[in-house]
Amino acid sequence: MRNAHKQSHTFRNSGLVIKLTQMTTHLARYLTPMEDSSRWDGFQFRPGDIVINSPAKCGTTWTQMICALLVFQTPQLPAPLSSLSPWIDMLVRPKQEVWDHLAAQRHRRFIKTHIPLDGIPADPRVTYITVGRDPRDVAISLRSHGKNLKRDVIRRLIHQAAHPGNGAADAPVDGHDERDLLDERTYLLRWVDNDDSPFVNLDSLRALIWTQSRAWVRREEPNVILLHYAELSEDLAGQMRRLAERLDIEIDESKWPELVEAATFQQMRNRATELAPDEQLGYIRDRERFFRSGKSGQWQQFLTVEDRAHYDRRIAEFAEPDLLEWLHHEPG
Repeated sequence: MRNAHKQSHTFRNSGLVIKLTQMTTHLARYLTPMEDSSRWDGFQFRPGDIVINSPAKCGTTWTQMICALLVFQTPQLPAPLSSLSPWIDMLVRPKQEVWDHLAAQRHRRFIKTHIPLDGIPADPRVTYITVGRDPRDVAISLRSHGKNLKRDVIRRLIHQAAHPGNGAADAPVDGHDERDLLDERTYLLRWVDNDDSPFVNLDSLRALIWTQSRAWVRREEPNVILLHYAELSEDLAGQMRRLAERLDIEIDESKWPELVEAATFQQMRNRATELAPDEQLGYIRDRERFFRSGKSGQWQQFLTVEDRAHYDRRIAEFAEPDLLEWLHHEPG
């Protein structure tokens, strides 16, 4: 489905601010080594569908779990989280397999993606949820997550999905990912300075701001919801109630305590086997380690005063102050 919709965009580039208002009639194409936004083309939405759209390590899995708890209204989920909430654009499974899986679901669907909103069909019957987080915390979490991935398994799965019937024999030989060998400071600074286009690489500061800005410009739309990692951390119960209201889901008051408890970081770590997002394909080394700490501010121990000033200058190139204030804000 390719809906025409009006969008207002503000771009920053070397100090030049350009604001464009345009009627879009096509979707942006994002193609990275792990994702392809064209897998959304022609997808049949249902009224009430939920799309959870956030950059990696901003709280996507957390939001999937919250949605699962609200939809099923019990901590006892009927299947692993990645089965209940598939990742359409990830290339480890054939597209049709994922589509068929979603078509067979009879519960209210909540679908995972890291694709920016301008690469996903806009449908007024669908609710789009984006989660923001301090980008410096995102980078620290990304480094830990990368070291926890079995990259050879991911490459083999992508190859098999693209070449069904060929098996693993022709899959590319895996070597280590150079990023996995970097210390925290070096990784973070390289992530900050990476200037790849977000259309081919969604793992950088530039891409994170690009993705968040696609939702930010649509934040006043009734079917677009912005959550923030810090607010979820400070007031999980309040944020879950707010989300339930926005999704028009009624929860019996007696159920709230157990639902909120099931969404806490410790309880999710305790259930890592069924909640870690490895699509039940075994490409995460340690599922408990995926739920690393959940804390914010750890970047502070790695960046010098000069590093922080460099980060501030760099991020100011990409976004307006209101978006940056929201991303970096501390609740309360």
